[in-house]
Amino acid sequence: MSKHLITIPPKKFFKCKIHTMFTRDDLPRLKADISLDAELLGHPMKLSTKWGLFSPRAIDEGTLLLLKHLEISETDKCLDLGCGYGPIGLSVAKSCPQGEVHLIDKDFVAIEMAAKNAEKNNIKNTDIYLSDAFSEVDKLDYFDQVISNIPAKVGREQLSIILYDAYDSLKVGGKLTFVTINGLRSFMKTNFQEVFGNYKKLKQGKNYTVSQAIKIK
Repeated sequence: MSKHLITIPPKKFFKCKIHTMFTRDDLPRLKADISLDAELLGHPMKLSTKWGLFSPRAIDEGTLLLLKHLEISETDKCLDLGCGYGPIGLSVAKSCPQGEVHLIDKDFVAIEMAAKNAEKNNIKNTDIYLSDAFSEVDKLDYFDQVISNIPAKVGREQLSIILYDAYDSLKVGGKLTFVTINGLRSFMKTNFQEVFGNYKKLKQGKNYTVSQAIKIK
């Protein structure tokens, strides 16, 4: 039986960049707050975050797209679902000085950083607290807007809980505005229509889509 020698051309080989662990000497720097300067909804913001929270290096693309398509009134009562360290909710609070913004997250570090950032930016019209989705939100027919940068891995079960609870928390005429990866666009459209009876695509970018529904009754 003849044996065949298979030769792989050089172009078939790929170089892998190997990243080594940081050293113990790096720990103080890694544990320290990360500082960001950003202009959000026209407001200059100084924000602190930490490794382990979403998008610690910079304000993420989805959040920036969402903020471009929000319309906030000075007296709005808003809720930022999954607030992280607060870039959405705190910039919205700056835009509704006579209203209020609830910032909620299930990560206690996110809540600590959002509260720190509210103080750092002298924002007083906020209520920042731990909540697994709407589990600790005790408001019905209350909010003018519910806003969120929804995680890419949100499942049908969790989305169902979020949408029905968001519907109950909104006033009639209130708006639900989410930004998601484009791969969830059709999923969001179907579920918005199922719960709210309507759906509007505010903007589709290269990677993200901003979707909105209105509570009509």
